Amino acid sequence: MLEVSHLSRCYGAFKAVDNVSFTIDKGEIVGLLGHNGAGKTTIMKMLSGYLEPDAGKVCIDGLDLAQHAKQIQRSLGYLPENLPVYGEMTVADYLDYAAELKGLSGPQKREEIRRAVRATDLGVKLTAPINTLSRGFKQRVGVAQAILGRPKLLILDEPTNGLDPTQTQQMRALIREIAREATVILSTHILQEVDALCDRVLIIHGGRLAVDEKLSQLRAGNALWLESSSSASGDKLRSVDGVASVEQLQEEGGYRLALAEGADLRAVSAALAKVVVEAGEQLYRLQPEQRDLESLFRQVSETGAMAKEELKDAA
Repeated sequence: MLEVSHLSRCYGAFKAVDNVSFTIDKGEIVGLLGHNGAGKTTIMKMLSGYLEPDAGKVCIDGLDLAQHAKQIQRSLGYLPENLPVYGEMTVADYLDYAAELKGLSGPQKREEIRRAVRATDLGVKLTAPINTLSRGFKQRVGVAQAILGRPKLLILDEPTNGLDPTQTQQMRALIREIAREATVILSTHILQEVDALCDRVLIIHGGRLAVDEKLSQLRAGNALWLESSSSASGDKLRSVDGVASVEQLQEEGGYRLALAEGADLRAVSAALAKVVVEAGEQLYRLQPEQRDLESLFRQVSETGAMAKEELKDAA
């Protein structure tokens, strides 16, 4: 669906995006997470074709964005962080204008506008000038224009930025509904947005892609917690295929077992349980270690800060 290869962009001597590559499959909701200034918005602008990369390329459905920009832009929806709308226009007039920019006309245009209005619950605001709307309704207008034409790919830059808690919940529900028909990539600096909405997270730090991981795998971790009735089986646990290391915990019979890269969690779990039972012990607990997005994000930030200090010291 979306393939990004070695994307880079500089502003003068400052490298905002540095050799970023990733792919997104059809139907995924992917979160682009990073601190303000990490390079998220620059990446989103390049994905939408509104900013040219200095190096690398973007392909959507097999088409090179640099060579087929107009064709691709008509088949994607883009919500920039600060939507450049005309405040004096009414919602209805603006959506009509946005539909024409996407090449919609006649009955198809009218039907698409009606569909977008229903999806975003903007019916009560159609005749209101955009500059009279709350932040939440302005964001809805932005989403409405983005979904005109039923795009296969939606690019949403900070879609909940500046919204109050109620508006944020409404926007999340709207994005989930839209994602039933489209692939979605959204950028945010808010951890909760990725946790609440996304299947996968891309963490950007200092313009580089630091992490690309499915949230289900992130939460499962790559280690197991085991608790048995005795500590006597520690050496046998170390011999199980797929176990990289065994850490004995303070409580009697407690272990943390780090798995080797590529190890099958289910197969290793079954083998560990067998070792404990065959040793004549009781197995009280065997479960995957739970990681969380916050700790991973903090680790990436701290690692990046340490690397900067090392470079500074070396200079």
